[in-house]
Amino acid sequence: MIAALFVESGGCYFGLPDVDPWDKTRDARLYCGFNTVVAHPPCQLWGRFAHVNFKRWGGEHNRPGNDGGCFASELASVRRCGGVLEHPAFTDAWEANGLLRPVGIGWQVAGNDEYVCEVWQSAYGHLARKRTWLLYKGQEPHELNWARPEATHQIGFHDQRGKERNKPTISGKKSSATPAAFRDELIKLARNSKP
Repeated sequence: MIAALFVESGGCYFGLPDVDPWDKTRDARLYCGFNTVVAHPPCQLWGRFAHVNFKRWGGEHNRPGNDGGCFASELASVRRCGGVLEHPAFTDAWEANGLLRPVGIGWQVAGNDEYVCEVWQSAYGHLARKRTWLLYKGQEPHELNWARPEATHQIGFHDQRGKERNKPTISGKKSSATPAAFRDELIKLARNSKP
């Protein structure tokens, strides 16, 4: 059994055999099992625009990094049970938790049975690049699809380099959705982690 933590209600992890999905209603911070995990902690308060949004809107609920302990609990679950944690590239959560920043292409040793890497979800069928950092805990991980294909769409604001570089924008559920091929890769990593 794989525990899929902080996944979208009714999303791509639901209905799979041997996958126990934990959505917002189950509160994955409460996960105390020992199944290997695939962790998708919320990223809104750790990303590039968290500081801008806080400056604009204020409020403790918008304070960068104030995720109620979600990232820290998922990191602890991966380290306790084995598996993989994913977060957007350049997330402030990495530095805040003392994790090695991925550089280049491929897995890098980051500690005792820990590895990090950067993957572009466009290599797994996402419409946008969706650069993603992974932390894996377990025996040596298998190789991933390291291709970095240009995407047909972009997430969020227009391209700052000029109007001609703009691509169609995707937002909301489409932008945050995990492609099935990438989900399957993360599940395979978790299954093979054997801490």
